[in-house]
Amino acid sequence: MASGDPLEDRVILWTRFTPDDPTQTSIPVQAIVSETPEFAEPMVFAATADEKNNFCVKVDAAGLKPDTWYYFSFVAGNAASPVGRTRTFPRRTQRVNRVRFATVSCSNFPYGHFSVYNALAKVEDRDLDFVLHLGDYLYEYEPGTYDDPASVPNRVHSPANEIVSLSDYRERHSQYKRDPDLQAVHQQYPMICIWDDHEFTNDAFKDGAENHQPESEGNWETRKLAAAKAYFEWMPVRSFDEDSMRLWRRFYYGDLIDLWMLDTRIEGRDAQASLPIGSERTDPERKLISDNQMDWLTSGLAESGAVWKMIGQQVMFGQLNLAELPQPELLSFLPYGTTQQGINMDQWDGYTASRKRILDAIDGSVENVVIFTGDIHTSWANEIYRNPSSLLGDLFNREALAVEFVCPSVTSPGFPAGLAELVSGALPVVNPHVKYSELQTRGFILMDVTRQRAQAEFHYVTTIADETRKGELDDSKRRLVAVNAKSDQNRAPYRLIVDQNVLQPTRPRSAQVSLLAPPATMKHQQYLADVVKQVSFQESVV
Repeated sequence: MASGDPLEDRVILWTRFTPDDPTQTSIPVQAIVSETPEFAEPMVFAATADEKNNFCVKVDAAGLKPDTWYYFSFVAGNAASPVGRTRTFPRRTQRVNRVRFATVSCSNFPYGHFSVYNALAKVEDRDLDFVLHLGDYLYEYEPGTYDDPASVPNRVHSPANEIVSLSDYRERHSQYKRDPDLQAVHQQYPMICIWDDHEFTNDAFKDGAENHQPESEGNWETRKLAAAKAYFEWMPVRSFDEDSMRLWRRFYYGDLIDLWMLDTRIEGRDAQASLPIGSERTDPERKLISDNQMDWLTSGLAESGAVWKMIGQQVMFGQLNLAELPQPELLSFLPYGTTQQGINMDQWDGYTASRKRILDAIDGSVENVVIFTGDIHTSWANEIYRNPSSLLGDLFNREALAVEFVCPSVTSPGFPAGLAELVSGALPVVNPHVKYSELQTRGFILMDVTRQRAQAEFHYVTTIADETRKGELDDSKRRLVAVNAKSDQNRAPYRLIVDQNVLQPTRPRSAQVSLLAPPATMKHQQYLADVVKQVSFQESVV
């Protein structure tokens, strides 16, 4: 089971039931929800597991209290799911002083154990309010492609082919959901997810993908719709009735955070630029997100009254440059940020007009913007400027327009050892806005956010190959990066703080966790069993 997309009065609850009778097409299901792990005063929501949705069940459990932890389970006949733990968000107008969450991305099953998920599921140590998954929740490849059988020989993708059809995508989702460490993190926290390319196929865009060959894999639109249908069936995300492909949405965590989750992959993206130089990547007609999504984001940023404006999305927003071009005056007719030679055209560098629209919306009117990114299997902390070049840019003359935290992968590989250190050391020469990078190790970012500061704690796992050491962190690699909020009391320049002598690791709210929201455990199954015997579902259905 899993939960996700929490609002102030509801949260999505998810599970899947496998019918005992292969001819059965529908199974009545009840979701039981309570504020206590003992399931006192339970609420019961009726639902159905239908064959048309692959027997997946999603309940939008409404009528809940704001800013409250809940425990839940699903029951069908004599079968019951494990007990899960989830929460609602504070009301938009509620004053909130602190929140903790983690960002993760790029979890490739056959590349290693999900040690990162194991670490996150340790509630007493992490004390998270939710988890942001920034995409590549699963991968599409066949066995023998983009995997590491020498290190983890027993983690092999199923089905044994690149996934293309609806049944393929469903089977791959099912395999990932059976992983015990992924199950554990879903059991303890609500997750806010966004897809990236590998939920479809590599380097996807709205009209195709690098890893889609129509002559052998059929029509792209058919494959795209199949992948999206399986995603909405198997993930704890809220659907938009008027648009079954829409995944971009907004969340409010009291008055502390407004969070926009973007779809930079499928909804509006044009094909990637063919070259990192030239006019294609600066073409104002090429888009990374649609005008509709762009207007929704920029108008939302303009009207937001939250302390922090946070954007969760897939690909690196900040410029990543290989070299500076020597005659910027010859390029004066192009948008800001094009006087460098970009490296990766799948990122915002390949769609500079789209990036400029967001920077225009922020510049001079929107403060305390933080961007969260996944996709590239490496860790970064970037300051965002229009033109961050070392010779010709503006980063030494003004404060940053935003900051960006790019999280490491769960298992997918970064740079090889040796090269990772070399590249990380060379990056600041033409990328002085990159204040921190680690290009090799798997891990996650733990965000501790208050009204005064947003602190990113980069944590790295010791291994993804040794199953006996799952969840073990390498504290010697931990890195802290923070940014102070601008306010009436603080008008200092908006810049990243990277001095490890100034920053201190944050502490979990241990008393709050133990008293108000202890982790869901096996012992709660007995409480659930007792409640199931006593509750009359017909009289209690909400």
